[in-house]
Amino acid sequence: MQGVAAMIASEPVTEREHKLSLLLDLGALLAREVDLDALLAAIGTRIARALQAERATVYLVDAATGDLRSRVADLPELREIRLTQGQGVAGWVAETGRAVNLSDASKDPRYFPGVDRETGFVTRTVLAAPVRDAHGAIRGVIQVLNKRVGAFTDDDLAFLQLLASQAAGALERTTLRAAAGEARGVTVRGVFNHIVGSSAPMRAVYEQVARAAAVDATVLLGGETGAGKGIFARAIHANSKRREGPFVTVDCTTLPEALMESELFGHERGSFTGADKRVKGKVEVAEGGTLFLDEVGELPLTMQSRLLRLLQDRAFERIGSRTTQRADVRIVAATHRDLVALAADGRFRRDLYYRLRVVEIVVPPLRDRGGDEVVSLAEHFLELYARRHDHPGVGFSQPALLALRAHPWPGNVRELEHAVERAVVLCPGDRVEPAHLGLVAERAPAAIVTDGGVTLPLGLPLEEVERRYVAATLAHCQQNQSEAARVLGVGRNTLRRKSAPPRPSTRQR
Repeated sequence: MQGVAAMIASEPVTEREHKLSLLLDLGALLAREVDLDALLAAIGTRIARALQAERATVYLVDAATGDLRSRVADLPELREIRLTQGQGVAGWVAETGRAVNLSDASKDPRYFPGVDRETGFVTRTVLAAPVRDAHGAIRGVIQVLNKRVGAFTDDDLAFLQLLASQAAGALERTTLRAAAGEARGVTVRGVFNHIVGSSAPMRAVYEQVARAAAVDATVLLGGETGAGKGIFARAIHANSKRREGPFVTVDCTTLPEALMESELFGHERGSFTGADKRVKGKVEVAEGGTLFLDEVGELPLTMQSRLLRLLQDRAFERIGSRTTQRADVRIVAATHRDLVALAADGRFRRDLYYRLRVVEIVVPPLRDRGGDEVVSLAEHFLELYARRHDHPGVGFSQPALLALRAHPWPGNVRELEHAVERAVVLCPGDRVEPAHLGLVAERAPAAIVTDGGVTLPLGLPLEEVERRYVAATLAHCQQNQSEAARVLGVGRNTLRRKSAPPRPSTRQR
């Protein structure tokens, strides 16, 4: 590291500043909860700038095929680059694990001109280094093209290798799952960093989150406790134009009513006993960013009125002040409660509900995401807590995997995470058994199985029975809504309404 520092110190001021900045913040950049492609895009852009290059590409090795996929490139002409195993300079680096510095790419037999032909870009000089994890296994390749002045130097190559080493460590904190042992490659487990899942219900949520992030509208996240609403709120913020602003959370369940107004809107000195100075509220702290109201259904009615005004006029006053403040904040709220039912009972303002649900996203419970996703999440948590508790090499036994698939997970992802951490701590060897998970068995309710094979447990609400039957009919009709509506003898609007995800349950906290 000292040699690299000395090397950087001898370079022009601008290039030196870019390199030092990149060394300092690469890990922090990768650890953010943002779109995984956006993470790698930022890395590519910063590496190109630091090395005074025209382009930089981060390739990941696909564990299943050995092919290279550019999850991102500073390349507007193509959405993705794919190189077969061993193809091109990057493919050679991934195969051999050796770094490359080409002063004339066109004269090197490893150069693959196919990408240039597709994009119209002309590659002159190439710098490439493997991305290795702590065990020496190759996970990807960083490739940099065309030094703006002259050719890449040996010092540039040494710096890129240092960056590749840092990137490998930081990538371990994302949802990229490394291949087993020393095998090459990674598996992408989700669109958003720190959010694991590729089931159909989750893909639908990802699409909604991406659309919500692209605009500045208020968002209401519904779903059972422990399903991951807070993580999705962060993903919306981190992928929005407000990403550089603060993300401020207010847990509406933890503050007494007397303190809630001060917490949100702040107070002036002397406005009440103990107010010895002016204090900003969370609304002001979130200026330019996102205010996340967790469990908004727990707000008392008096505070609901104040929140409604904030949503309508983007205006508020601190306690003890008559001066109206303007608020440049984006509101994202979450609840496990059925706000429509609360409004019918007079416990939640109907007009506030409509203001909050400009964009409404329901996060599915874990039991609706399928056994494969439960296992994928469990393996993600196993890797995380095995590192945290210094228990390398631990894995699930086959009976433990069966137990994970069979459990109904009433506490959702949060329950799964705690079960896996418990297992890592209690497991004395290298195999997690069902007893280590500490799962409480629940008696399965009696169920009706229809002629079409649809399982309907007794005790389901009629609305849920209809939803499941419609979903099964849609699956049978290969998601053709017109055909499914014809089979069921209903209109397409009725079909869409009855197949919509259920509203958040009021039975769980």
